[in-house]
Order: sequence, then structure tokens, then C-alpha cells
Amino acid sequence: MTDRIRLNEGNRRWWTLAAMCFALFMIMLDNTVVNVALPSIQDDLGASLSGLEWTVNIYTLTFAVLLVTGGRLGDIFGRRRMFLFGVVVFALSSAAIGFAPGQGWLVAFRAVQGAGAAFMMPATLSIITVTFPAEERGKAIGTWAGVSALALAIGPVVGGALAEYVSWRAIFFLNLPVAVGAVAVTLFATRESRDESQRHTIDWAGIGALSVGLTALVLALVEGNAWGWGSASIVALVATAAIGLTAFALIEPRVREPMVDLSLFGSKTFLGANAVGFIVSFAMLAMFFFLALYMQNILGYSAVQAGVRFLPSTLMIVLIAPLAGRLADRVGPRPLIVTGLSLTTFALFLQTRITVDTGYGLLLPAFVVMGIGMALVMSPMSTAAMNSVPPEKAGVGSGVLSMSRMVGGTFGVAAIGALFQHLASSRLADELAGSGVTAAQRDRIVENLGAGSDATNLPPQAVTAAHDAFIHALSNGMWLSAAVSATGVLLAFLLIAPKQAERPDPARVPEAAAAEAPSAS
Repeated sequence: MTDRIRLNEGNRRWWTLAAMCFALFMIMLDNTVVNVALPSIQDDLGASLSGLEWTVNIYTLTFAVLLVTGGRLGDIFGRRRMFLFGVVVFALSSAAIGFAPGQGWLVAFRAVQGAGAAFMMPATLSIITVTFPAEERGKAIGTWAGVSALALAIGPVVGGALAEYVSWRAIFFLNLPVAVGAVAVTLFATRESRDESQRHTIDWAGIGALSVGLTALVLALVEGNAWGWGSASIVALVATAAIGLTAFALIEPRVREPMVDLSLFGSKTFLGANAVGFIVSFAMLAMFFFLALYMQNILGYSAVQAGVRFLPSTLMIVLIAPLAGRLADRVGPRPLIVTGLSLTTFALFLQTRITVDTGYGLLLPAFVVMGIGMALVMSPMSTAAMNSVPPEKAGVGSGVLSMSRMVGGTFGVAAIGALFQHLASSRLADELAGSGVTAAQRDRIVENLGAGSDATNLPPQAVTAAHDAFIHALSNGMWLSAAVSATGVLLAFLLIAPKQAERPDPARVPEAAAAEAPSAS
């Protein structure tokens, strides 16, 4: 038995991959688990649709804002060290969420949880990049992507079952044993690695400018419909976002060691992979958020039934993503990404055909096609991005890619949410004109339409109108997602190289530079 677990250079990298997959599983589990549990959280804590959106968005916001910082600090101080720090923060905040007495507590510790994830996520991909040689990297990243999809697949079912039969709080306690496993395997197998090319400084000005700019931008998107797009608050937020992001772009070329070396974007492949990451997450997270509400509040499924019905999509990713990673090593990432985004666009088009009466029969083929498309995009996209950055910048490269994905997801939920609110409000006003339902009642129905709570105790005409408004807004929101996905097809074809150019293999010098730091025993 001792011989079976004794480390050598042949099996150490696979143990390391296992540790990274443990962590990724935990991060991705929380993405879909929370979506399925939203109605239960709404019932328990009395959250509005805006509150439900913030439960999702605050996690992705802090995640997105700190990803580059987490990745770069990993390059500077050690990727394994930052990874372990993130795991511990994530686990402790998950426990705090499990004990949340109200929505404020929930949202606050979701923000802390996102910060922990921001230190974990870039470390997983950068550690894989420096651990595996180029000819095996696509296979390793494909496995990494497949495990993330497995979490997406298991999350809705397990989360739905816990929300229905135990409590939504139990969902967050699931992270604790997973975190223990991730820490144990990391200490056992993963070597420390860092950027040894120079003495380092931390770009505090860049961190501040990026954080302020992204926070203001996402807050404006999320609250624009509620506060009014022409309101002083929204105008101020948009102006702050523009100033912050412009300042970040001006600061980075002028500091000795920028948080993000903007020359990375001189690679068309790296630029294209980040654009694809933004677009894929825009489409996927918006779809999960609103279709979870659609299946439970319009079709009447329980949390478990809704979770099971997401399985065709996520299981396709589990099965196909590892194969896509291997194919990316052979044929290059571009053909796979273009094909995958084309399928994703078609799946989103199918979802624009949703009506009050279509039900799950229309969603099933769309979910299958969506899963295949996502599987063909995820690991080739990550492989393309990581093969196009120097090995000493693996952490920040991974952080930028992860930031693009998380910002894309936040934009997706926020933009579709804003469009949803506008279209639903207009539709309800038309259908309930002269019905006796007051403007204040219409506003309340629209605000809580996604949670489905205020249609009760209303006249049947109002209930029918609320459901019709939901479907009208949802189907048109999917048109926007489909258009964004179609744009991604064009960008992937124009920007991502057909075959990755050869560069000195970052993983061959291995374990070399990494071995200078003693591994834990």
C-alpha cells in the first residue's frame, strides 16, 4: 500500500491535478447549487429578485475583481501558498453562510467566499500549466474542465435535494469536507512554484483602479433598472467605472512591475481566448439563473426536479470536455472553439422559442446541444490562453482568463436581468391595462416575477399575465445571449491561431524551478 502512494516524477503531476480538481469542484459546485436554491432562499429570508441577483452577483463580483490579484500574488509569493490560503478562506466563509440569520449576512459572506475563490481559481490552472509538459497540457486541462462540469452536474441535484429535504444551508456545509480533501492532497503532492525572474513589487495602484472600475460597472448594470438608467446614482457609477478602468490602463504600462502586463494582449490568441471566456460565461450563467426560476416557478418543478433537468447539459460537458482537451493538443484549439460556440448559439436560439405551454420538451434538446458546445469550448479555450503566455506569468495569465469568465457571467446575469425587468414591466402594463390591478401591484409583480411569489392572491387574469410576461421577457433575453454567442464565433475564428505556436516548454524546466521550494511532507 505504501508503494502505491509513494510519489515519483511520473505520478506527482497526476496527484497535483487531483488536488486542483478538488478545489475547482468546490468553486463550480457553488455556482449552480445557489441557482437551484434561490427559491428556497427567497422563502426563508424573504429576498426580492434584486436580492436573489445579488446572492449570485456579489460572489462573481468579488471573484472577478480579485482574480488577477490572486493570480499575480501566486506568481510572486508562491502558487501553492496562495491556493491553500484561498481554500481556507472559502471553507470558513461557507460555514458562515450556512449559519446566515438573514440576507445581509448571506450576501456579506458570499462576498468573502468569492474572495477565497479568487485565490484558488487562477492557482489551479497556473499550477497545472507549470506541472504538465505541453504535449499533455490539453489532456490535463480537459480533465480539469470535465471535473468542473461534474460539479455543475451534481450541484443542481444534490443542492436541490438538500434544499427540498434538509435546508439550503446544508448546501454550503458540503464545502467543508471537499476543502479538507483539497488541502490534504495539495500538501501531499503539489510543489511550490513562483516567478523567479526578478525581485517583485505589488502594484497597489493597479489593484485599486481595477477594483474600483469593475465594482462600479457591475453595480450600475445590476441596479440600473431599479434606480433608473438616467438617475444620478447610475450616471455616477458609470463615470466611476470609466475613470477606474481608464486609470488602470494608464497605470499598468508605467509601473515597474504591473499587476497585468498588457503586452500579454499582444498575442491575438490570448486576446481571443479571453473574449471567448467572457462570451461563454455570459451565455451560460444567465441561462442557468433564469431557467432555474422558469422551471420551478412557471413549470412548477420542485428544486430536485429542476436540478435533474439540468443534467443533460452538464453531463455532456463531463463526457466530452476531456476528449476536447486531447483533441486540442492534436488539431489546435480554434476549430473546436468555433464549432462549440456555433452549437451554443444554436442552443440559445432554441430557447428563444419558449412559450407558456412548451415545457421541458423544448429545453431538453437545447440543454444537450448547449452541453456539447460548452464542452468543445472550455478546455481548448483554457489551453489556448495558457500556452500563449510565458510560464513565469502563468498565474496572472490564469487570473486574467478567469476574470474574463467571471465578469462575463456577471454581465450576463445583470444585462439579461435588466432586459428582463424592462420587457416584463412593459408586457404587464399592456396586459393588465383596465384590469383593476394598480400600478403599485404591477411594480411588485415585476420586481418579484423571478421568485414567483406575488402572483398569488391576485385575480386569475393577473396570474396569467404575470406568467406571460415572464416568458416574453425570458425568450427575448435568450435572443440577446444568442447574439453575444454568435459574435464569439466570429471573434474565435479571427483571433485564435489554428495551431499553437511552439514556445520553450514551461513545464520541462520543471519541476526544476519548482523544486527549489521544499514540498510539504
